[in-house]
Amino acid sequence: MSSIQHLLLGHGGVVAYLLIFAVVFAEDALFVGFVIPGETAAVLGGVLASRGSVSLGIMTFVVILAAVLGDTVGYLIGRALGPRILQIRPLRNHQHRLAAAQAFVRERGAPAVFLGRFVAFFRATVPGLAGMSHMHYRRFLVWNVAGGIVWGVGAVLIGWFAGNSFARVEQTAGLASAIIVGVIVVTAAVSWIIVRRRREAREEHAPRAPHHDDPSA
Repeated sequence: MSSIQHLLLGHGGVVAYLLIFAVVFAEDALFVGFVIPGETAAVLGGVLASRGSVSLGIMTFVVILAAVLGDTVGYLIGRALGPRILQIRPLRNHQHRLAAAQAFVRERGAPAVFLGRFVAFFRATVPGLAGMSHMHYRRFLVWNVAGGIVWGVGAVLIGWFAGNSFARVEQTAGLASAIIVGVIVVTAAVSWIIVRRRREAREEHAPRAPHHDDPSA
């Protein structure tokens, strides 16, 4: 992860736009959201904007465009492959989580495209599953664009505010204080992520209640 951060933060201008577009797009289009950190890239795009390395408006547009196009490609791949999409290499070792994503799409319908945008694994798989289920493209597109806008704007602004806050603390209280604040914020964020992942792991391994129409129940 740190190498990706150094790569993205080490560039500005057109190169930064292209790199962050590629990461966000690939996360959604290639079903590797649990490997390629699209959300991290979007946040780092906001950090770059806070440094003046890129334009905040252009970076936000780039992230939204990459998210919407990535989901669209994922949808088209799912529609073309059908059930075979469940056996593609990036998903073979995640069958339990994939089953949860399928249930999520069945239960939520088209809004799952919007809601799934805010969960890493769902962000990578829901578009393909929507295509596999032959969800009407216009409905998919509406929720895809809405999710891309809300998620893209939010992620970039988080990075922008974080970058500006760090610079402001450094200017008023010194570098040491800024580093301390940064460590506290990062520690809190990491702790929250760990707790969330542990909760998700417990939910994954929890026994499921049998359906009423299950003859074995």
